[in-house]
Amino acid sequence: MYYQNQGANQLLCLLQLASPALPVGAYSYSEGIEVLVTRGKISDYDSLKNWLIDSLKFGSIRLEAALIVRAYRETNSGNLQLLNNWNNWATAVKETEELRLQSLQMGRTLIRLFMNIQPDLSTELMKFIQNKLETETDFCNFAIAYGLISASWQIEIENAILSYLHSWATNLVNAGVKLIPLGQTVGQKLLWELQNQIVLSAKEILKLKDDELNSCSWGLSLASMAHEVQYTRLFRS
Repeated sequence: MYYQNQGANQLLCLLQLASPALPVGAYSYSEGIEVLVTRGKISDYDSLKNWLIDSLKFGSIRLEAALIVRAYRETNSGNLQLLNNWNNWATAVKETEELRLQSLQMGRTLIRLFMNIQPDLSTELMKFIQNKLETETDFCNFAIAYGLISASWQIEIENAILSYLHSWATNLVNAGVKLIPLGQTVGQKLLWELQNQIVLSAKEILKLKDDELNSCSWGLSLASMAHEVQYTRLFRS
């Protein structure tokens, strides 16, 4: 990509990548919140806020964001084999089928959007992606795609992580607004109050070493498994 004003173009690329209008299907997933609301575990502003803050501190969203860092790094270094290894790792650590299918569906959709936006690119990376899409049904996870595109668009990694965490929080707050329900203004207040934790989590994630990649997400896993057999559902997970 040619930048006439690199700073402005990076910002616009970041806004497009993190936009709620990005058609990757994020709005159709609640990541277990639908089950938790149905069972009364999340019932109001405070319980939703506590769930999201705990997720940012300890949950699997930290792993997803850490994978963005690794995909970003390997894309810049051109180490496509290691990029593929991290994608396989991302698939393996998903604890439920619903979470795995969500990540792969959103990731493949995002990658295809990227290739349609820039069809004239003929780099080794694009050839690698095209081959993977044609031969493997489990390529690529959403976090890997997010990191890969962030690197390709020269978005600063800290900004990429902040935007990813904020997009994740926005999606789940919107799910809570519909399910609890909460008002739109209350939802925006909650997003505002999550800012400090998002910043703190982003700083911690950027410092994580490979052998420090862990999370405590058994609550999410149990909710995800229960969601698969829930009688009525508004969301896909």
